[in-house]
Amino acid sequence: MDSPDPIPSITQRITGLVLAGGEGRRMGGLDKGLQALAGKALARHAAERLAPQVGTLAINANRHLDDYRAWGWPVWADALPDGVPPRPGPLAGWLTGLQQVRTPWLLTVPCDTPAFPLDLAARLAAALLAEDAELAVAATPDTATSDTATSDPGAPTLRPQPVFCLLRRELALPLADALRDGERRVMRWAGSRRVAIVRFDDVTAFDNLNTLADLHAPR
Repeated sequence: MDSPDPIPSITQRITGLVLAGGEGRRMGGLDKGLQALAGKALARHAAERLAPQVGTLAINANRHLDDYRAWGWPVWADALPDGVPPRPGPLAGWLTGLQQVRTPWLLTVPCDTPAFPLDLAARLAAALLAEDAELAVAATPDTATSDTATSDPGAPTLRPQPVFCLLRRELALPLADALRDGERRVMRWAGSRRVAIVRFDDVTAFDNLNTLADLHAPR
C-alpha cells in the first residue's frame, strides 16, 4: 500500500506572507497593495490566492495598516533589528516574516502578481525537502537566452522569481546579519544559502503589475 502523500500536511505548516510593504515608487508612491484590479485590491487578490495553499496567512505592510487589517489577516509591519540601514527592500519583508512566524516555513509572494500558480506552495515544499535546502525559489524559462551549461545548448535558462520563496524559519539570524552587512539583493543572498530552484513553465503566471499602466491595461 502506498504511503500517504506528505506534501498536503507539510503545506499546512507553512505561513504565507504577502509582501505589500514597498514604497510603490513605480506607481508614484502609491500603496501598491491597495490599488484596485477588477474591483479588488492587488494585495487581497494575492492573499486570497495564497491562503488555500498554506496553513496560516499574514500581510507585510508599512502604510494604511488598518485598511489591510480589515481583511481579517494579521498585518506585520517591518521591524528591523539595530544596525540595519533603512530601505533594505524585499529582504526586510522576509526578515519580518521570519521573526514573526510560528510555523517551520515561510512562503512569500509579492502583492503585485495576482495570478501566481495554485500549486506554488506544494511544489516549493517538495523541492525544499527533496534537496534538503534552506529555501526554495520559483523560476521560469528565459527564452531570450540559452543555457550553455546544460546538455541541450538550446535549452532556455531559468530566470529566478526570487520573491516567490519558501524559507526555513532558522534563516532569520543569518538574514539579519546579512542586512547589517549591507546586503540588499535578494537572489545574491539566496544564492549564498542552500537553495532549490523550482521550474514553473507558465511564465505569464508571474507577470507583475509594477505601474499604473500595467494595472489598467486591457485584459
